[in-house]
Amino acid sequence: MNDPQSTFEPNAQPTRRSQGQIVVARALWYVKPGVAEIRTERLAPPPPGHVRIAAEYSAISRGTERLVALGQVPESEWSRMRAPLQAGAFSFPIKYGYSATGVVTAGAEALIGRRAFALHPHQDYFQAPETMLSLLPEAVPSRRGVLAANMETALNAHWDAGTTLGDRVLVVGAGIVGLLTAYLARRIAGTEVAILDVNPARARLAEALGIRFVSPSDVPTDNRIVFHASATSAGLEAALNACAFEGTVVEMSWYGSEPVTVRLGGTFHSRRLKIVSSQVGHVAPSHRGTLKHADRLARAIDLLDDARLDALVSEEVHFDDLPSVLPRIWSSSDLPPVIRY
Repeated sequence: MNDPQSTFEPNAQPTRRSQGQIVVARALWYVKPGVAEIRTERLAPPPPGHVRIAAEYSAISRGTERLVALGQVPESEWSRMRAPLQAGAFSFPIKYGYSATGVVTAGAEALIGRRAFALHPHQDYFQAPETMLSLLPEAVPSRRGVLAANMETALNAHWDAGTTLGDRVLVVGAGIVGLLTAYLARRIAGTEVAILDVNPARARLAEALGIRFVSPSDVPTDNRIVFHASATSAGLEAALNACAFEGTVVEMSWYGSEPVTVRLGGTFHSRRLKIVSSQVGHVAPSHRGTLKHADRLARAIDLLDDARLDALVSEEVHFDDLPSVLPRIWSSSDLPPVIRY
């Protein structure tokens, strides 16, 4: 979905500047599997109902975005996995991303100077419909605000799971989505919550959020709900093994074109276990009748009003350096850094 208000200019100077009401913007494009570059484009004045935003931060996803960057999105999913404001196509080149914060610089007078979150790719200046903008409350800094999309995923997963008071909950995979899922579970009264990861370095992050961290050798069992967010076959099997009788695994991972192997010949049937898919593209059925996507995102942003969550966005890279550091980000076991503009 190309932006009708932008024109790609391969020879434009790579500087962040405005020319009257014309802005020369810079955006990250994935040009072939594993290769990215910054391209420039001119943005015409935003039409009625649209705004222009000067980006402050954006977030990289090591889940879906990594699969896009490496060319691992199955062709059957190209239509369903489109980001709201992407440009290009999954066959490359593609401008992809969905977690940016910034300040409104043009558009409706009432919005000028307001900080906002948008489901937009990595770009220093960009334009979006007002209806796709979510204003950030004063209590949520722009840097923390890039967690909105991940928090929305975690919130939707709890709605899919039906997590309730007093539940025993395990999360497998202490990445950003997994940590936020455990964080939300911890906020429900009476719950017993733990998070499992093979990387002991993630214990510090879990503890910062008040979550019990466990290793593969001391996984609690008899969990009514297990959220799986590691995107590995071993993690899915660990999730099933940690379920109580008639327990539920909520599968939050997306594997792209990668095959998944899990043994279902053991106690899976005798213990009457369930595997439920949770995908953020649709509001969970339990809330779909009363809430729209914008309502869910607004609730997710409100849930970011907690300074402890800054532990998840403590590292950063500058936008100019992003193409060269992406290979390290994709292969690292650390949480991905936020992008600063």
